[in-house]
Amino acid sequence: MTVMPPKRFFLACTGLAAAFAMATAPAAAQTYPDRPIRLVVPFAAGGATDVLGRLLAVGLGEKLGQTVVVENKPGASTVIGATQVAKAAPDGYTLLLAASTTLTLNPAIRPNLAYDPIKSFTPLGLVADMSLVLVANPDTSLHSLKDLVTQAKADPDKFSYGSFGTGSSVHFGGEMLKSAAGIRMVHVPFNGSAPNLTALAGGQVQVAVDTVVAGLPLIKAGRIRPLAVLSPQRLPALPQVPTVAESGYPGFQMGTWFALIAPAGLPAPVQQKLEKALADVVNAPATRARLVELALTPAYGNGAAVKARVEKELPEMRAVAARANIRAE
Repeated sequence: MTVMPPKRFFLACTGLAAAFAMATAPAAAQTYPDRPIRLVVPFAAGGATDVLGRLLAVGLGEKLGQTVVVENKPGASTVIGATQVAKAAPDGYTLLLAASTTLTLNPAIRPNLAYDPIKSFTPLGLVADMSLVLVANPDTSLHSLKDLVTQAKADPDKFSYGSFGTGSSVHFGGEMLKSAAGIRMVHVPFNGSAPNLTALAGGQVQVAVDTVVAGLPLIKAGRIRPLAVLSPQRLPALPQVPTVAESGYPGFQMGTWFALIAPAGLPAPVQQKLEKALADVVNAPATRARLVELALTPAYGNGAAVKARVEKELPEMRAVAARANIRAE
């Protein structure tokens, strides 16, 4: 009997294992999904992002023929949920509803992040934008961004602005406003939108930046006054409120956006199946109408569009963070 040399035996086994993996991977992809899918939402239950995640879960479940279970994993500005998904098996059964915080803000201010915004994930598609708004306490004499700039330049130490946290999208938005307008304001971070807007309504700060989703009920109630939206266009929910660009700063825009992503290494057939399902769900008229009801802007783009947006925005956010000395707490 001929005995195969150990090295040749090892190579033969390796080759057989690789061939088996290649043979079984397409089969697994063809039957995907054959069990429930987990959608990690890196925010607490009950907020706009959670509602968005559950809306997607229902739609994706219908398209894929399997239950999509939402799992809330809040904490550390989405780092906890994102890290968990980055380390999950790339089999299509663990997905993440990522925010721009996850993909462009955290990497700009957290040098030891446990995931890479490009290398750690397979992007599946853009979902929606969430606009930010500059708001004022109604007892002030501020009725426009121009009023704020005029008064801040006349009295540089007059204003403090609130945000829902250091390193958040609204913190970045506030610092970008200061830079564009050439004014000084002291940043006062709060732990969430509710305390931020409550402090504004109570006069603890004169102005604040927050999401339109959080601010709209208080705006409608007259408890806070909108000065400008930070989106590139006016919003259907606040048609009378001008953009920052319209208010004298062309090209200005800052907002939050959401994308569906999976762990890196997702098999191409699974990726294609998920991309198509997401496109069908997000572009459906009923979904688009529901997003508008939530004060979100439908903004579908494929996986390549997610990657392109991260690659464009990340250096911009790093520049803002360096200029304003924004660091993770």
